[in-house]
Amino acid sequence: MKRILCYGDSNTFGHNPIDGSRLPRDQRWTGILADLLGEDYTVIEEGLCGRTTVHECPDAEGMSGLPYLTPCVLSHRPLDLVILMLGTNDLQVPFSAIPLTVARGAEALVRKIQAAIVPPEPQPQILLVSPILIGDVSVNPVFGPLFGFSRAQEYSRQLAPYYEEIAGRLGCAFLDAARIASPSPTDGLHMDPAEHEKLARAFAEKVRELVP
Repeated sequence: MKRILCYGDSNTFGHNPIDGSRLPRDQRWTGILADLLGEDYTVIEEGLCGRTTVHECPDAEGMSGLPYLTPCVLSHRPLDLVILMLGTNDLQVPFSAIPLTVARGAEALVRKIQAAIVPPEPQPQILLVSPILIGDVSVNPVFGPLFGFSRAQEYSRQLAPYYEEIAGRLGCAFLDAARIASPSPTDGLHMDPAEHEKLARAFAEKVRELVP
């Protein structure tokens, strides 16, 4: 049985862009991925709305992905693969992050995973995912100001090369989610079920390649 940890934000949680609810399991990429892979794989969902790479939100506890990552990896071990897809929320205005600093946060998470498991227990492989692009957040009265309108759109388009460089340097696999799926025009941030399915199918192909 191969065990896969999916560590991410609201697009891993399955935030519904229409009404903010959670999409049903069979409409979330994690649930679809589990069905595509079948009974030889266990897919573990660890998505949190608002989660960043390393930044703590001033008005919400536990949003940084860094301090929870080690206990998360240890509690779910043994793991064969960690799918890490974070960075979108780092582009919120309060964090003042540019693409390079977002990537450095992602790198810190990769290093945290690599340090969590002590030999002789084998380390899980890591699939570092550059997140989907940010769309027109001006359509949402909360997300527009929070992400600085077009600022976040522009910065999100610059993340993939940084993530790919980190993956190559640290020995991880890499996938650019923006080449596969897009945010809903309803809120500019979150995927609708059709996009979740696209991403799940791409992940399934990559997972079978990495942990056959």
